[in-house]
Amino acid sequence: MTLSTRRQAKRAARREARRALPLWRRLLPTWRITLGTLTALFLLAVGGFAVLYVIVPVPDPNAHAVAQNNIYLYADGTTEIAHTGAVNRTDATIDQIPLQTQQAVVSAEDRTFYQNRGIDLKGMVRAGWNTLTGKGMQGGSTITQQYVKNYYLTQSQTIERKGRELLIALKVDQQRDKKDILAGYLNSSYFGRGAYGIQSAAHAYYGVDVSELTLTQSAYLASLLQAPSLYDVKTATPANREKAVARWNYTLDGMVQLGFLTTADRAAATFPDPIDPQPATGLSGQAGYLVGVADDYLISSGTIDAATLKAGGWRITTTFDKPRQDAFVKAVQDELTGDLDPKSRPTTDTDVRVSGASVEPATGRVVAVYGGPDYAKQPYNDALRQDNQIGSTFKPIDLAAGLLAQHTLDGRPITTETHYDGASERPVTGGPTPYAPPNEDDVDYGSITLRYAMVKSVNSVYAQEGVDAGLARVRETAVKLGIPDNVRGMDPANTSMTLGTATPSALDLAGAYATLADHGQAHTPWSVLKLERATPGGAIDVPKMPDHNPTDAIGRTIADSVTDVLRDVVSPRGTGAAALDLGRPAAGKTGTTDSNLSAWFAGYTPELTTTVGLFRENPKTHAKEPLAGTAGLTRINGGTIPTKIWTAYMTAALDGTPTQQFDLQTGHDTPGTDTWPTATGTPSPETGTTPTTGGRPTGTTHTPGTAPTHAPSAPATTGEPAPGRTTPTPQAPQPTPSHEQPSPTAKPTQTHPPRPTDPPTATGGPATHPAATPTP
Repeated sequence: MTLSTRRQAKRAARREARRALPLWRRLLPTWRITLGTLTALFLLAVGGFAVLYVIVPVPDPNAHAVAQNNIYLYADGTTEIAHTGAVNRTDATIDQIPLQTQQAVVSAEDRTFYQNRGIDLKGMVRAGWNTLTGKGMQGGSTITQQYVKNYYLTQSQTIERKGRELLIALKVDQQRDKKDILAGYLNSSYFGRGAYGIQSAAHAYYGVDVSELTLTQSAYLASLLQAPSLYDVKTATPANREKAVARWNYTLDGMVQLGFLTTADRAAATFPDPIDPQPATGLSGQAGYLVGVADDYLISSGTIDAATLKAGGWRITTTFDKPRQDAFVKAVQDELTGDLDPKSRPTTDTDVRVSGASVEPATGRVVAVYGGPDYAKQPYNDALRQDNQIGSTFKPIDLAAGLLAQHTLDGRPITTETHYDGASERPVTGGPTPYAPPNEDDVDYGSITLRYAMVKSVNSVYAQEGVDAGLARVRETAVKLGIPDNVRGMDPANTSMTLGTATPSALDLAGAYATLADHGQAHTPWSVLKLERATPGGAIDVPKMPDHNPTDAIGRTIADSVTDVLRDVVSPRGTGAAALDLGRPAAGKTGTTDSNLSAWFAGYTPELTTTVGLFRENPKTHAKEPLAGTAGLTRINGGTIPTKIWTAYMTAALDGTPTQQFDLQTGHDTPGTDTWPTATGTPSPETGTTPTTGGRPTGTTHTPGTAPTHAPSAPATTGEPAPGRTTPTPQAPQPTPSHEQPSPTAKPTQTHPPRPTDPPTATGGPATHPAATPTP
């Protein structure tokens, strides 16, 4: 019998034997059929899994996983100003996370992490069995799977999502290092208190950077991962607190089991109570204004573009000094806000706003700004707005340009002691447009020096001096000092430019005055010390910050000569007399604009420059409103509230620092010498020259022989009508609500009215250039 015949016979015998069995038995598959079927199914499953493994890609991170906030810090690098962004997360590299923190998380969440291949089949089976046997709902996911769920997928509980999670976890484990996976998990996990990521959790629960976490603190944060909200012991029920402590003990015991912790250290561990939940650090108070200044600098300097900054994850260390920032806020409160009474004076004490900035002259660092009372209530940064005229604070720029020009239109040298005709409404000669600005209170000063005209802020003198210097040169000097070339009101085609129709921000103006303080060396104000961000790969991205090298704006002799004159403004005779309360050498200039729409004081000591602006604005139409009557004062000048705020702030900001003297090189031996008008308003005859002290007159007059009286001449013919008379805005040093202040009246019929024994302070603003209306 052949082999084939024998096989056929055996099969036939089996069929006969099967036919003899009962029907129910014949319906059961044979072992051969069962084995074949199982083998086929296994091969099909393996093949299907292989296909899915190939075709299911590792997706891009989901938007929530990569969303981070920006952290803004004061100059000390630790005190937080604010964090911005929808998700409270700041990524940390694995090197920034203490090893014991990493080990605690492995102990709490996945003790086979360093051995498994991304998934743990035994753990999944064990978790399923425990769930079925009533030991509570348990998960068998590895750290890699949880990371995949957090970073690439969603939290949805579906079979499809779980299947993708397994496949992607296997791929991620093959493609990435365990350290990278653990860092990704720690940065994407939720720890409660609104904190995503271990860095935010360290701040939320212990108020420290992640690198400063202790062993016991690390164990508690690792315990939170199982039930973040329920295990917060500061808000948990007694039962949940017990569970949280039990989970903490489980974590530490696991560290001993895995060899991460000695038995002795475990026995010494005590539960680390976290701090109370803190309110989110948003943009209320001054935070929003400081963030705005920092963002504006980063973007305008080209350090980073707006989209990259908005993407989040940046740790931004600013130049702001918290004690000085607090001092600025307190100065405004003490010198202005506390005196406002909107209920009793609704037409004058509402809508009052302050802008301010403080800059280090030697570096350009912005140490403080005042953009408003509360960003949450007024989300418009007044420190950066460029729509308020600066008035007579522009006159030092006129003087600097004149010293650069060296000669008047009629060929006379321009020095700080050059005489000009101080008659009110004297027509300006040689200007592109007719202009005859009044002095404040319409005071005629006769022949006075440029120094004295600055001290009393005489409009008619500086309107002419600016034209003598050349309006194009005046504009160029302003830009070199630090006034942006695109601000409105700096058009050389308008003679009124000389008296401050320009509209730089408080920060811009502080930068320009800081240039004078630093002997003509200009720094563009800057507000960020360091910018850094952790990348997904673990590296730290640190963009290069701009250099802060100064430029030669104007010569030292010219800058120091202007400073020398501005020191006399801060004197008993000057419009900035209120700043004498600072009690240390200071220089500055007051400014008040048409119709009392804004008032300024810009001043500096050798080590700090600060500007303060005051204005009122209708919150609906954004139209400027007069300051007259604010805080009960008849009129508001730069020498009143702005100077008092400046003085209060500077006193606090410089408290405890050594008093510095101005180191001036003015080019003449007796800086500060001047001819002070007598009771008749005309310079007294020269009786001799007496040295000055500290750059201020000692009382003896001196008339430089090189400065003959500047005779007025007819205005240039331009075909345009002469500007109308503006409303003068007196600038007495320290008026009080009860002080009897002169009111503007029409000019008397005589050419020069008799002058009082002590001429009133005289300043005023630009006469004709309209103020711009903001659209915040």
